[in-house]
Amino acid sequence: MVVRNESADRADRLFHALADATRREIVSLTLAGEYSVSDLARRFPMSFAAVQKHVAVLEHAGLVTKERRGREQRVRGSADSLNEAHRLLDQLAEVWRGRIDRIGTILADTDTDTDTDTDTDPDSGQGKEH
Repeated sequence: MVVRNESADRADRLFHALADATRREIVSLTLAGEYSVSDLARRFPMSFAAVQKHVAVLEHAGLVTKERRGREQRVRGSADSLNEAHRLLDQLAEVWRGRIDRIGTILADTDTDTDTDTDTDPDSGQGKEH
C-alpha cells in the first residue's frame, strides 16, 4: 500500500511538469528572464491555448509564477522549485547507492562462502577447493 502525503504529491507535480520537453524549455527561458504568455506562445509551434496550459501545469507545480501586469500575464521561473526537484533526485540516488552497496556486500559474502567450500575427492580422500 502506498501512503500519499503532501510531500509525495508535491514531488509528483514537480516531476510531471518536468516530464514534458516544452515545459522544460519554458522553465529554462523563464529562469533566464521574464516573459509574457504571448511571448512564450510565439516561440513554440503550438497554439496560445496550448502554451497557456503548459504554463498552468508549471505554475501548479510551483516551477513558475504568473503576475498580471495590465493586459499581460508575466511568467517567471522559480529556482527554488528546481532546487527542490534536485534535492529529491539526490535523495533517490542515495537510496539506490545504499541498495547497490548492500547487494555488493551480499554478493561478496556469497563469493567468500563459495570459495571456502570443499568437496572430498573420492580417489584421494582429501578435500579439493573450487
